[in-house]
Amino acid sequence: MSPRRRFLLLGVAAVVVVALVVVLGARLLNGGGDGVRPDQARPGTVLLVPGYGGSRTALTRLADRLAAEGRTTDVLTLPGDGTGDLLAQADTLDAAVRDALRDGSPSVDVIGYSAGGVVTRLWVDRHDGAEVARRIVTLGSPLHGATIAGQGAALAPDACPQACRELAPGSDLLDSIDGPLPDGLPWLSIWTENDETVQPPDSARLDGAVNLSLQSICPSARVAHGDLPTDPAVTALVLNALGTDPLTRPTSCPG
Repeated sequence: MSPRRRFLLLGVAAVVVVALVVVLGARLLNGGGDGVRPDQARPGTVLLVPGYGGSRTALTRLADRLAAEGRTTDVLTLPGDGTGDLLAQADTLDAAVRDALRDGSPSVDVIGYSAGGVVTRLWVDRHDGAEVARRIVTLGSPLHGATIAGQGAALAPDACPQACRELAPGSDLLDSIDGPLPDGLPWLSIWTENDETVQPPDSARLDGAVNLSLQSICPSARVAHGDLPTDPAVTALVLNALGTDPLTRPTSCPG
């Protein structure tokens, strides 16, 4: 090889190396991702995150309804019976996400019920969830805390497990995620004005999400907190939100 040709090839190689360094550096500065959102036309596995206490029963019915529509679903089993550290629960969600991706899912949709919505918000924040979450739906989630948790933490701290204390309004954990969502992440947050567990019910409101009080479109709905995962109108809203049409605020009551 002539010296001139060798010099030319070395120059090209140097340019390629510099370009790779720039790209990798940008990814590191942005949390390791490339900023590309998952394809909205290719739904993947649906992961369902239970609420405080970790019961999978109500979400299993919702998962079965999604499976009937052809979706692959997985209702998570949370560590510590769903009453332990919410950050550890977010780690469990991340492990399930990675398993789904390794199994060939192009992305994931996540449904977080009650405290499971807080777990989902933590996952987005701590695990760059926006890079792999196609869409997210939360149901009655105390994203700004619940009065009952605050009372428990203040009046009976020994009877208020870690997740209970973390769900108290103004907790360090909730303050750490009290910010807008990453740009371009479709998120529907649904709550019921009849919620007897999460007070105030609009603690579910989230900056950057499509926020929806069920009674704003279904005025006669009498849906308690525990009914959210199984109520027919809510189920219809979830199915529509996890479709392929753009996620917008519903304007009429399903059915």
